[in-house]
Amino acid sequence: MPEKKFVAAIDQGTTSTRCIIFDKKSSPVSSAQKEHRQIFPSAGLVEHDCSEIWENTREVISGALKNGSIDPQDIAAVGITNQRETTAIWDRHTGKPFYHAIVWQDTRTEMFCESLQKKRA
Repeated sequence: MPEKKFVAAIDQGTTSTRCIIFDKKSSPVSSAQKEHRQIFPSAGLVEHDCSEIWENTREVISGALKNGSIDPQDIAAVGITNQRETTAIWDRHTGKPFYHAIVWQDTRTEMFCESLQKKRA
């Protein structure tokens, strides 16, 4: 079996998604990035369209491979980082999101979190 040559890193962040492909010496050889919409339904609420993020992720992976003329078979591993506290719920049967992702910056659960802190004190 031929030796794998690259590692892909996918960074799904608050404002964009990027894919960077690194060689064996950890040097970046190719990348692609795409921003996604910030949805503000009302003051203090911040959401992202899960389907848009998924599509952007697929696009930046393809773009990074294309920009570096890299065969997907040459990728040895993929690392992923994400927004962590952002919450998304997907339907296990359809693979579709139930709603937008609730972004870590959103304040709709602030009072609930404060009440939990008071109970711990």
